[in-house]
Amino acid sequence: MTLLKSTLLASAAGFAAVAVAGAQAADLPVKKAAPIEYVRVCSAYGAGFFYIPGTDTCLRLSGRARFDAAYQPSYSRQNGSNNGDSTGYRTRLRINLDARTQTAYGTLRAFVRLEAGSGSGYSGLGTSGTTQRIGNAYPGLGVDSFGRLQQYVNADKAFIQFAGFTAGRASSFFDFYAHDFELAGATAGSDVSSTNLLAYTATLGNGFSATISAEDPTFRRSPIFSPSSNAANVTLNTAAAAFGQTNSPIPVFIGYTGANPTRYSFVDGIERNRMPDFVGALRYDAAWGSAQLTAAVHELNVGNVANGAGTGTGTNVSIPHTSNDYGYAVQGGVKVNLPFISPGDTLYLQGAYGVGA
Repeated sequence: MTLLKSTLLASAAGFAAVAVAGAQAADLPVKKAAPIEYVRVCSAYGAGFFYIPGTDTCLRLSGRARFDAAYQPSYSRQNGSNNGDSTGYRTRLRINLDARTQTAYGTLRAFVRLEAGSGSGYSGLGTSGTTQRIGNAYPGLGVDSFGRLQQYVNADKAFIQFAGFTAGRASSFFDFYAHDFELAGATAGSDVSSTNLLAYTATLGNGFSATISAEDPTFRRSPIFSPSSNAANVTLNTAAAAFGQTNSPIPVFIGYTGANPTRYSFVDGIERNRMPDFVGALRYDAAWGSAQLTAAVHELNVGNVANGAGTGTGTNVSIPHTSNDYGYAVQGGVKVNLPFISPGDTLYLQGAYGVGA
């Protein structure tokens, strides 16, 4: 009996100790763990999008890296920027960020494409529409590197789209199919990768849409032809010089002896930015493909006569100022989907006609 009482008392004491310890533990402050916020997939805009944590914005990250190497035999080491070079290397990168947010008035989209590159050595890696952007590069300066090292950064795309409006740097709405098969760069300034613009697109229904766009004319500009030499030491546009075009001063007659022109001067042939290019496009999209008609108007505007007196003999009839002129272009294109050949295969047919644009 005594043993049983001792056991019960010990058990009661044990329960009391546990109860007291539990009460003491419950009185301590407890810090709650922060909830773990996982990255969620956003399927509203296609594959690759995810929600930025803490927001309703969907983001897709993408990009590419590219390496070019070139070799050509070189049998001369005479003076020159690339004489004697037989090898050349170029590395380029592209980063895309596509952000979209659903609002009460539609989708708000911001898209950015950044490109950068570095090249050295032999520079004859081609003059396609893609590689022509290396002309915007700046030389790398260092020990024995000037003329053989280039770096460049290009804001290829940076635009905002909302409620039918597009604003920023984007592909011209005149284009239907461009940039991919321009192997020789033979269309000079027509294969523009991007331009600054402000556009509005109206959805008409049944696959039809119409766009009107005001675009920066600088990026789709070809130098006005000049048969003269570089009389005023104007920096030549090397990309256009291959097509017999320079931005040298343009000779004009400003004086006559009788009916014969005998006095001449030069007009500053570098074009000014005065009026944007205006582009209109009508597009149709269906399951079989797409079709588009576009038209554009472009202003031609140069400087005044560099020297009113000019040179030569005869009565001076100096031109006070030059007159503007306007060019235009039209284009039609059709895209036909060919999934029976392979998923994603398409056939493009397009033609364009332009005068002064």
